[in-house]
Amino acid sequence: MDRSLYIAMSGAKQTMLAQTSNANNLANTQTTGFKSDFEQFRSMPVFGPGQPTRVYAMTERPGTDFTPGPIQTTGRNLDVAINGEGWIAAQSPDGQETYTRAGNLHITPEGFLQTGTGEAVLGEDGPITIPSADKIDIGSDGTITIVPVGENATTLLVVDRIRLVKPDSKDLEKQNDGLLHLKEGVKPPVVDANISLLQGALEGSNVGAVGAMVEMIELSKNYELQVKVMKAADEKSGAAAKLMQMA
Repeated sequence: MDRSLYIAMSGAKQTMLAQTSNANNLANTQTTGFKSDFEQFRSMPVFGPGQPTRVYAMTERPGTDFTPGPIQTTGRNLDVAINGEGWIAAQSPDGQETYTRAGNLHITPEGFLQTGTGEAVLGEDGPITIPSADKIDIGSDGTITIVPVGENATTLLVVDRIRLVKPDSKDLEKQNDGLLHLKEGVKPPVVDANISLLQGALEGSNVGAVGAMVEMIELSKNYELQVKVMKAADEKSGAAAKLMQMA
């Protein structure tokens, strides 16, 4: 009886964890540039003294879905979307280089160019700063050009160039900040000149709301099934205990 109870208990626990991951995906269906997480179940033997006669269910995140999301036109000068593969390099608060496809950029009062979540956008020599300007343009290669305040519209000044890279997907991992980081020991990639940007557009989330809802229902039913197995195992255990008492 303990075998079925243990398997059902571990299955219910891991189903709850999978539901948490799926709920996070569902909550980010409208988040710019969001990449959904995978989750999967597998059986794992319980190792210890004696023979491995017990197994438990385990769920894990084998990776992130890097499929591009839909492109939406906004017309805003500081909105950019990557056309095809590639990533925008940014700097996290702890100074690490991170990668995102969320191109809803903004400029702080101090002139720093940041992502929508507050990370500094990296250029050729570090975080990008933009002086006061009447107009800002971001080229397809990431080059930032401005018309300085008070200058003629034909007076253009190149400020910097957004660092656009294309690291191998197997070298990336999503962390709790929602950004992609390089795995430990992997060197930062070089700038890729083949990556192009679309100004005045944003990439949406690659989460399919309908698919996420269907998966939520399936996980809920799976959890209910595991609970029923636990109740059945408990009832059988109680019945067996009564028989032993009668004997």
